[in-house]
Amino acid sequence: EYRTAELAEAAGITTRTLRFYRERKLLAAPRREGRIAWYNEHHLARLRTIAALLERGHTLNGIAELAEAFEHGRDVADVLGVGETPTEETPVRLSPEELADHFAGEVTPENLAAALDLGYLAVDGDTIVHISRRLLDVSTTLVREGVPLATVLEAGRQVRVHAEALATLFLETLRPHALATDSAKLRPLAKAVVDAELSLALDRRLTDPAPDHEPEAPAGPTPETPPPPA
Repeated sequence: EYRTAELAEAAGITTRTLRFYRERKLLAAPRREGRIAWYNEHHLARLRTIAALLERGHTLNGIAELAEAFEHGRDVADVLGVGETPTEETPVRLSPEELADHFAGEVTPENLAAALDLGYLAVDGDTIVHISRRLLDVSTTLVREGVPLATVLEAGRQVRVHAEALATLFLETLRPHALATDSAKLRPLAKAVVDAELSLALDRRLTDPAPDHEPEAPAGPTPETPPPPA
């Protein structure tokens, strides 16, 4: 634990700045022992995160909003399951500043809240856990190619809807058969089918994109075109 001056020295800031961060609610309240305030490693980690985010161009108001979104995120146990991990996906632990580096300029309170809501991110103490190394790498690449992170997250939300429907389709179709209960056999077969079909669909879209069509007029008379008199 640290007293106020000790924490400020460890974080490389003045005690005045430390008190200012407390007033702005960027830092949790310390433990009180009489008139002495005691801080711990979590406070030091938060101060180092604030310094790193300021260096990356974030404002104090923006950092406060990020901290609020971060503190309201679901715990990692809620996302990954207590005592369980994804069978094929590798979770990635990130500090808030490392997350900012992955998506430079795109880590806004809105995007952070959306990622937490999707379950892509979870909170574990002072760190963030991304549920999938593969999804993190793809998202990072898309953002670096110029796709806004908000668009990436919305696309992920829509893909999840279709992925859930596909998983249900495979399980419902194969449930009468033993294969549905054998994930070691079912998983690679289902993924192969989806990968092949997606590849073929991309071939069709890229080589013969569907032209834009005006919506067809409804059959029969419309209010603007009254029917002829009988």
